[in-house]
Amino acid sequence: MKKFGTIYILLLSLLLVACDPFATKIGPKVSLYESITIQECTFPDTLKVMTWNIKFGGGRIDFFFDCHGDRVIMEESEVIDNMALLSEKIREVNPDILFIQEADVNAKRSAYVDQVQYLLDNSDLNYAAYASQWKAKHIPSNGIGKMDSGNAILSKWKFTDAKRTPLPLIQSQNFIVRYFYLKRNILEANLENKGESIKLLTTHLSAYAKDDTKKIQLGILKTYVDSLNQKGQKFILAGDFNSLPPFSVQTSNFDDSACTDGDFEADNYSAETNWMMPFYENYQAAIPLENFKENNSKHFSHTTDKNGYWNRKVDYLFTNGCFIPTSGNTLQQWMQVSDHAPIVVTYEL
Repeated sequence: MKKFGTIYILLLSLLLVACDPFATKIGPKVSLYESITIQECTFPDTLKVMTWNIKFGGGRIDFFFDCHGDRVIMEESEVIDNMALLSEKIREVNPDILFIQEADVNAKRSAYVDQVQYLLDNSDLNYAAYASQWKAKHIPSNGIGKMDSGNAILSKWKFTDAKRTPLPLIQSQNFIVRYFYLKRNILEANLENKGESIKLLTTHLSAYAKDDTKKIQLGILKTYVDSLNQKGQKFILAGDFNSLPPFSVQTSNFDDSACTDGDFEADNYSAETNWMMPFYENYQAAIPLENFKENNSKHFSHTTDKNGYWNRKVDYLFTNGCFIPTSGNTLQQWMQVSDHAPIVVTYEL
């Protein structure tokens, strides 16, 4: 996030005299959604599972934080067009469970379109749980304004429970930046079928931390799923971990790197090459590590350059249950829809 320049002292004074003047604190509350039209369906023997960072309905618009452009705010028509394309691709896949990251529900930058509700109303999914990770009445930086953005889990079946667990903030940021910045979390929803439950988990970990925040977040996430596993609880974990897999051939100096301002540089993962290994060693990945090692580029899921091509993998699906072998796939053909490619896999009940 950009420094606040001349208004720094004013903001500091305001924060010191008021508890939470911009309402950036996020509690454990999870918002539950229903589609405008509920489509009844029975549980199949397998679930098609999909995860996708949808870039807040921004498509391939060049925003300021990627340093390829300077856009901050979208027109409503742009958001609707981008969301229509997203929902079209989601209908094409027809997932039973959809994990999404970077979904705006009440944000100035995306014309206040509730993107979780939009996707429910324009797909065959019926229910959703949403947890904020970036929320404020007003963010006085770069014209961002009102913000409510986070992660969501969408399903054809109703959840019996859902909760939000906070993750550590970036401690190296100054007090004011940290106050307005993203509050990362783990969103958990419980799905029951024939007396057995599956915990559905999604997260979006820190991208721009210059300290060990992301490593700490990964450790907490691993401990979280280990606890479920030790109880014999089945889970599916999905999200944008902002971390590369082991055996990544390239770990720095990516061809889409345009930022020179340290606030938005996320180009060097060379010290993180084994941070994801504990997940691969203990749980089944939708894209097995040996497959990634054999051909990195086939499984890349992110680039900031709309005129380039996917150049790194940062998106994941893991389970302690059973993904059907060879069913995992990174859908790289939809470059125009988001700056992330979705991953799909089939889970055996």
